[in-house]
Amino acid sequence: MKAERPHPLMRVRDGHEASVSYVELLFDLIYVFAIIQVSHFLLDNLSLLGATQALLMWFAVWLGWQYSAWVTNWFDPDTAPIRLVLFGTMALALMMAAALPEAFESRGMVFAGCFAAMQVGRAVFIRLSLGNHPLRDNYSRILGWACIAAVLWIAGGLAEGGLRLGLWALAVLCEYVSPMFGFPLPGLGRSRSDRDWDIEGGHLIERCALFMIIALGETILITGASLAHAEQWASSTLLAFGVAFLETVAMWWVYFHLTIRDAARVITDAKDPGKIGAYFHYIHVIILGSVILCAVGSELVIAHPTGHLSSQALIVLLAGPMLFLAGMGVYKFIVYGRIPLSHLMGLCLLPVMMWPLAEFHSALLLQGMSTALLMGVGFWEMLSRRGSIRT
Repeated sequence: MKAERPHPLMRVRDGHEASVSYVELLFDLIYVFAIIQVSHFLLDNLSLLGATQALLMWFAVWLGWQYSAWVTNWFDPDTAPIRLVLFGTMALALMMAAALPEAFESRGMVFAGCFAAMQVGRAVFIRLSLGNHPLRDNYSRILGWACIAAVLWIAGGLAEGGLRLGLWALAVLCEYVSPMFGFPLPGLGRSRSDRDWDIEGGHLIERCALFMIIALGETILITGASLAHAEQWASSTLLAFGVAFLETVAMWWVYFHLTIRDAARVITDAKDPGKIGAYFHYIHVIILGSVILCAVGSELVIAHPTGHLSSQALIVLLAGPMLFLAGMGVYKFIVYGRIPLSHLMGLCLLPVMMWPLAEFHSALLLQGMSTALLMGVGFWEMLSRRGSIRT
């Protein structure tokens, strides 16, 4: 097949799967820091308000990455202009992540301003570069919604307290929900996924998988750092370290076993690959957020392996694995058309087994129980799909 380049900045679509470039890998390193910032913020603010604020900031982190991932799916990151866009986005994302712990205090404008500049600036550059390309109208709509959200972000940065939280929540909804309806705007209409979102499925799935590796890497960093900072390496501390490591391995197993290969195939073979790709991005914000929760839970357990959990810590320890299984269940429903029975059973057993025993057993035993269930889910799925493994 002869390679065609319809636009000097567009990726060449020659029938082969587009590979992730080194500049995209460099871009992802910013999000190692961003995820650590979110998890530490939640760890320091274990309350309903703190969890709500952490959730909102996690959505901002994810949306900044997601919109950039779609840019590099359509446009060649090895061209100088797209590299410059990525470098500028990286600088703003790094500053936004640095301001994250004080986003609801003294550095709200820094956080909001960096995010708004990142989203609007990227869309402006791409829109001006497209000329008469078919993606032009799509990016006009994306730019319109980015500007609407930017007003809310800046207004929230100027406000305080609950008003800031409310305005920023509206801004997140603008950028997360608007793609579901094709970025509709008066006078510009709406985008159609089957016409305007022609994507390279393998590349998009690989980008999501690499972000998953980043999130799992953050759990490893927290696990190692928690052990390093422990005053005494008692047997319970070392056991908690081992359980936390096994939990990371279990999540890797459930996520990566077969499904990544099949997900790329589903997008490639779909009549509307753009819609399927968008579904994957919608659900990954939950999957990756659950990994962050698991990392926070691991740090709490390693710090106090034999202590009883507070109600807030128990919710974190329970919510992480449950959200992970729920998110993976939906992910695999998109890929296979059904939710695996192993995931449903795991979701049912986690609260039934853990919650009643919370007042009588140690944090270590509770996390060990959830880790064993995740390992069981991975083993069950491996056996159930053994016949579909290609050799």
